[in-house]
Amino acid sequence: PPPCGPATRAAVHTPEYLDFLERAHHEWRALPGASDEVIPHAHGSRHGDARPLGIVGLAGWHMADTSCPIGAGTWDAACAASDAAVHASRLVVAGEAREAYALCRPPGHHAASDMAGGFCYLNHVAIAAADALPRLAAQGRPARVAILDVDAHHGNGTQAIFYARDDVYFVSVHGDPGSFYPFFAGYAEERGAGRGAGYNLNLPLPLGSSAETFLGAIDTGLAAIARYAPSLLYVSLGFDTYRDDPLQAFELDTPDFTRLGTRIVAAGLPTVLVQEGGYDCEALTRNLGAFLDGFLADR
Repeated sequence: PPPCGPATRAAVHTPEYLDFLERAHHEWRALPGASDEVIPHAHGSRHGDARPLGIVGLAGWHMADTSCPIGAGTWDAACAASDAAVHASRLVVAGEAREAYALCRPPGHHAASDMAGGFCYLNHVAIAAADALPRLAAQGRPARVAILDVDAHHGNGTQAIFYARDDVYFVSVHGDPGSFYPFFAGYAEERGAGRGAGYNLNLPLPLGSSAETFLGAIDTGLAAIARYAPSLLYVSLGFDTYRDDPLQAFELDTPDFTRLGTRIVAAGLPTVLVQEGGYDCEALTRNLGAFLDGFLADR
């Protein structure tokens, strides 16, 4: 994709955080005896709110866990992944495509406005959605979009970014965070705040849930999105719901992803697919293919 510029990222992420991501590896490697990757050993807590100055402290401030090490190519890779999501979104908003798929690596839905976590650094789906809203308004279309997160893990970063907004309706179907990452968000009672009250829908499911249970929750989420009537649908597309994925929570088999794709396309909305999870297992390619078979079945 073409570079979409720093303004797209700045519409979602704080200046301090973007500066940290861009400079972190260089400053870390300048430390005596530094590791190859930035991995914090201390994290900020809810009992303190002072942002430190040095790179060691800043790493803990801006990185929620140790699952998001920053290497020499992390910043460039994350920016390229966001560019893919924005470019896909712009194609759909402009009417050049009815749907588009952004194969983003690293993923993004755990990244908040000022914090990395869970393999995620920039929140690609949030950046794409934020870029789309003024473009929709300029076309005279309703400036509201929906995000359906079907990854096995709750999209806690996406939820945090849009939690107090009513122009983005966020729906997530995921493993119960009481005993599954990200642990601290994704509960059913989290419904939004302020203007965003009622525009956040979490549908947590017991770990080990069947494909029927998962797809039933997807139907519930899509019905809620239909009532919201967005101009555009974004899908945070994860394949870690597969029964043999290393980070799996559910029991979906490859044919179940075809059923998922069929359900999503039946919503009848211009759609942007943004890749999230789906990890190192031999069925990953087949699962993506199965999903696209369902999603594109009417072509």
